[in-house]
Amino acid sequence: MRVISGCARGHKLKAPKGLTTRPTTDRIKESLFNILAPDIYGCRFLDLFSGSGAIGIEALSRGAERAVFVDSDKNSLLVIKDNLRAVKLEQRAEVLGCDVRTAVMRLSGNKASFDIIFMDAPYKKGYTQQTLEYIAEEKILAPGGYIVAEISSEEEIPSPSGLELKRIKDYKTTKMVFFSWKECQ
Repeated sequence: MRVISGCARGHKLKAPKGLTTRPTTDRIKESLFNILAPDIYGCRFLDLFSGSGAIGIEALSRGAERAVFVDSDKNSLLVIKDNLRAVKLEQRAEVLGCDVRTAVMRLSGNKASFDIIFMDAPYKKGYTQQTLEYIAEEKILAPGGYIVAEISSEEEIPSPSGLELKRIKDYKTTKMVFFSWKECQ
């Protein structure tokens, strides 16, 4: 696992030990960031279910103004912090060690909003739908912003209230599903 582009290009990243995380492959990450490229520079980026932090670190490396990383696994939190230090991007990052619901509520309470929210919840457990609902309820997605949810290719596309499906990018075993606020009728 490495940083593909930007100021930290080429840096190798650690991954948490064990089977609790499922890192996004470099090929899928590169494809995703080709899609996100026009919107990354200067954005506020939220990386939910962060794992190693590779996606948020890639966003920072490519010019995101700030990134918030959320994970509840203690080993993942240590790895995220180590990776941020290694690429010298910790000053533009915040790491929250709690469950996603608590993090979304805390961010909302602090009036935080994000231009791009990336989430890679454990597959087939219903977390994606729940988390999209939390984001919509707490209104932490900035106007004009969007959410990218990485899901298993076998999962149904979530249908959160208040958000609308904008795009689906299919890979062999994964889908990237893009949502934004529903447009007023």
